[in-house]
Amino acid sequence: MSRYVRVASVTDLPAGGSMAVTVGERRVALFHTERGWFALDDTCPHQGMPLSEGHVEGGCVTCAWHAWTFDLRTGAMTFGDFEGVAAYDVLVRGADVLVAPRPRAAGDGQDLPTARR
Repeated sequence: MSRYVRVASVTDLPAGGSMAVTVGERRVALFHTERGWFALDDTCPHQGMPLSEGHVEGGCVTCAWHAWTFDLRTGAMTFGDFEGVAAYDVLVRGADVLVAPRPRAAGDGQDLPTARR
């Protein structure tokens, strides 16, 4: 298993917040919600808007440009047959927030617990 990458401290992102981080050469959106920590590719597949700038509610992030909505756990779109975005496993160890260096395979994560602090 590949080593997770430290991307932030838990104090960098309060609950309800999101931010862009770098994992290897990928730009990843990191989300901290009341349900835990989540990470998705940071680029909406529609027109490239950073998802880290989107609106988070009810376990989903909505792109600020055209309201495409993605499940924070899986990266799947919540409507239509459009392609979603890659989702990454997130771990919280002490004060460190760690993200897997590679996205999960499509469909993985449906039954995975999310990291909580």
